[in-house]
Amino acid sequence: MKAIRFFPSLISIAAAICFLSAPAGRPRQGQNPSRKPAEKAPDKTQEKTTEKPAPKPAPKLPAEIELLETRIRFEADGSSRKEVHARVKINDELGARQFARLNFDFNRSFEQIEIPLVRITHPSGGTADVLPSAITDTPNPAVTNASAYQDVRVKSIRILGLAPGDMLEYRVITTISHQSLGPDFWFEHSFDRSGIVLREILEVNAPSLTNLRHKFSPATPPVEPPKSGPPDSSRSIYQWDRKAVATAEQDKETTPSAPDVAFSTFDSWSQLADRLAGLLIPTEQQSRELSDKAVSLAGQTPGPELRIGAIYDFVAQKIRTIDLPLGATGFLPRKPGDTLASGYGTTEDKFLLFAALGNNLFGPARAGLVCSSCSVGAEDLPSPARFDHLLTMSGYRSISFWLDLGVEVAPFRVIPIQFRQRPVFVVGRSIENCWETVSAPLPFPSSQKVSLSATLDSEGKLSARLKYVMRGDNELLLRVAFHQTPKENWKNVAQLLALSDGFRGQITNVTTSDPYATHDPFTVEYEITQPKFVDWAKKTLRIPALLPVLGLPDPPAKPPIAGAAPPIDLGTPLDVELNAILHLPASTTAHIPAGTSVQRDFATYTSEYSTKDAKLTALRHLNFILKEIPADRAADYNAFLHAVQSDESQVFTLERADTTPATTQKP
Repeated sequence: MKAIRFFPSLISIAAAICFLSAPAGRPRQGQNPSRKPAEKAPDKTQEKTTEKPAPKPAPKLPAEIELLETRIRFEADGSSRKEVHARVKINDELGARQFARLNFDFNRSFEQIEIPLVRITHPSGGTADVLPSAITDTPNPAVTNASAYQDVRVKSIRILGLAPGDMLEYRVITTISHQSLGPDFWFEHSFDRSGIVLREILEVNAPSLTNLRHKFSPATPPVEPPKSGPPDSSRSIYQWDRKAVATAEQDKETTPSAPDVAFSTFDSWSQLADRLAGLLIPTEQQSRELSDKAVSLAGQTPGPELRIGAIYDFVAQKIRTIDLPLGATGFLPRKPGDTLASGYGTTEDKFLLFAALGNNLFGPARAGLVCSSCSVGAEDLPSPARFDHLLTMSGYRSISFWLDLGVEVAPFRVIPIQFRQRPVFVVGRSIENCWETVSAPLPFPSSQKVSLSATLDSEGKLSARLKYVMRGDNELLLRVAFHQTPKENWKNVAQLLALSDGFRGQITNVTTSDPYATHDPFTVEYEITQPKFVDWAKKTLRIPALLPVLGLPDPPAKPPIAGAAPPIDLGTPLDVELNAILHLPASTTAHIPAGTSVQRDFATYTSEYSTKDAKLTALRHLNFILKEIPADRAADYNAFLHAVQSDESQVFTLERADTTPATTQKP
């Protein structure tokens, strides 16, 4: 079992839930295949010279994109036409399943998608074109029960009969007739580095505007200087033709933090912030229309922070989040009154509603755009392309907190850990500096309490009930996991949690506290049984304490040869209490290890073990007090780490007086 400090097991649970519930999307690029070392060639005793062993070819990917061709043309009014042409070689059944359906997202209010070609070429040379009847146009699954967003759609191609050895070829044309930020436009592209794309062609055809800027990675310059357009037009055409690197060099390529190709007509980030503010910030009239609702929600609440909290709870929990990608509606949110009346909205809509309500009580809110998996900052070309999440900064500067309205079950002033200390692009009225760092410390101490009550019977079967009580980052991860999972499938989430904590067995009776009850810690309880946990045929048994293993920060790496070593990061201060009670069969003698106590100014650890009346008790308490310590205290931290891990490795020794069936003590 594992009491996770840095939350890898809980993150994997949340990721698994999101993966299982996600709708089918575009074909995903495969990972670089693992390669075995070349086998040694047999010795040739008749020859004096030794030949070098031939390298063993890398295994084939399920599918390889032999050609990926993207050509995009921008017009001075911001409209564009993009054509994608791909040829995909299907290598095995997995590849056939991966490309059996292609999905393309679009918004029909300003986009159109045409699919003029979908063709299968068989190894024999025969061809088959996919009929138009195999192409469907349906609302995005996220908006099934949200009539206001029926323009957000998915065009899907069902490809039947795809088999290993086939070549799949398709063309997709996306036309943007108008968009809310026009006439400005932007474009970003990163070339494939996984090895799945063997040849990638990119062409950008743009008008020669004075405000059009570009930024290219030195590793991927254009094939040649830009070409000129027709004599009667003033255009520039940029081209790239990139082939996959040799297999031996693939591991050397790293994915850059910035796109390989970027274009933008925005003069500055401030200009982009002003343009977005005109779309995302409510007007005075919109705020006045909601003044009565604002007063009914928080008008009698004393203090601005409590008022912000009351409005936050309402918008986050009572307005259902429509999980569409940021910008899927063209950064054109609905009117706050419409969002309030319908009871649902995108993250942009919920921000606008929160801001309109808040203007009546605690001042203007600002939107913060962030990228959850990339690095984007003031040094990049101004563009909304890489932002994928919207945070909310509430009220005037003196009472401003970072909030996440889209999560629904996040406690007030708690945002997901991946967004803390990240650069954020701030959108609002009269913003002096549109780039800040997300500073969002938890509003309460982080804690984790795990208690276990178990019975070990005379047949060696273990039956246990576990209870988790969480506050902090672990709490948010579990709240989201259970909130996004139908109640009838909670058993699967608990199973993942048990496996991550080292338990094997059958899960039953899963219960949690209300995920929406965010003012109290989140609790999870489940029962688990494991037959044959021990073999009583052995007179002497050794078992560990039935407690999660504490996820301690790794010891610091060796400092660099030159320069000062960075501080040792201990993570968010966290208090962990673990308690296990194990009831044993009668006539069982238990020998317990000695407890441990380690006290430091940055952390403390204590453990206690006892036995009485066929009952074992194990207690462990870890409290990380500081977030970091200086690098010169590495030896002190390593000693602390060693003491804790040594205590965790201790075991209980059990001895049975006889092996006849015994009466089990009930907890």
